[in-house]
Amino acid sequence: MLSTIPRECPAFLLERAKALPRVVTAVVNPVNLLSLSSAKRASDEGLIEPVLVGDEAQIRALAEELDWDLHDLRLLPASDDGQSAEIACSLAGAGDAAALMKGHLHTDTLLRGVLKREAGLRTASRLSHVFHMTLPGSDKALSITDAVINVQPSVIDKVHIARNAIELMHALGYELPRMAVLSGTEEVTRSMPSSQDAAELVKLAAIGAINGACVEGPLAFDNAVSLEAAQIKGIGGQVAGNADILLVPNLEAGNFLFKQMVYFMSATAAGLVLGARVPIILTSRADPLEARLASCALSSIFIDYCRQTRRHSLAG
Repeated sequence: MLSTIPRECPAFLLERAKALPRVVTAVVNPVNLLSLSSAKRASDEGLIEPVLVGDEAQIRALAEELDWDLHDLRLLPASDDGQSAEIACSLAGAGDAAALMKGHLHTDTLLRGVLKREAGLRTASRLSHVFHMTLPGSDKALSITDAVINVQPSVIDKVHIARNAIELMHALGYELPRMAVLSGTEEVTRSMPSSQDAAELVKLAAIGAINGACVEGPLAFDNAVSLEAAQIKGIGGQVAGNADILLVPNLEAGNFLFKQMVYFMSATAAGLVLGARVPIILTSRADPLEARLASCALSSIFIDYCRQTRRHSLAG
């Protein structure tokens, strides 16, 4: 049942990112072969200028295995994963790195460093994670949020989650992305709280609390992604069957969904945490090199979009 089709880093993402300047990226605790080889590959592809933060002896030993000459790279020593996160976050907060990249450490450890006030990375937005999902040989993408950070988000949390995902889609060139707020039903019912949340989010979007997207819900998964299923059930609107973003009810739903796509369809899950002053390249410890490279490309595109947006804002 598991897919044996090789995963791919989407060519359209990689080509677009390679045309942009390298992003100075603090790589947090890259003390295993997969995390360090991911940083090397992203550097070789011209996506990042890595700053390696972690146990210096371990990093140098692994670099030797990879035949990676670290002579021209910055390597900041740290005694453990917690200190690696603190140093990397301080570097980004000071403006000396434009992105963070998770290495071999727990997500909670990295995010604790991001959320410390002294790091200077917090904003008015709530942190949330977006998966940019692609299939081998396809340039069609589907974003899933939030499957990593917010376990049981409130309606207000979901407003932040929606805004972060919409901004990423704008960066990718979607002028008005279609967001489906998922539930197990299209009917609003008290017995399914996620349907009530979805209806509330649609109302909030209608009064301008969520801008820049077409937001509809509640929608069941089949009716969000299959036009045929939506038509059979008589569900209209702009989003049904054509969703670009799936806003899931909770972390478990999103986690199951993205992993099903990865393991049954060989999807590549490029992951970013948004809502801080810099994007955080964050993938699962089990994710392959292709997903990590795609995440670096996604980060580069997002950073360039934010720079262009700030420049236009200042010019205006």
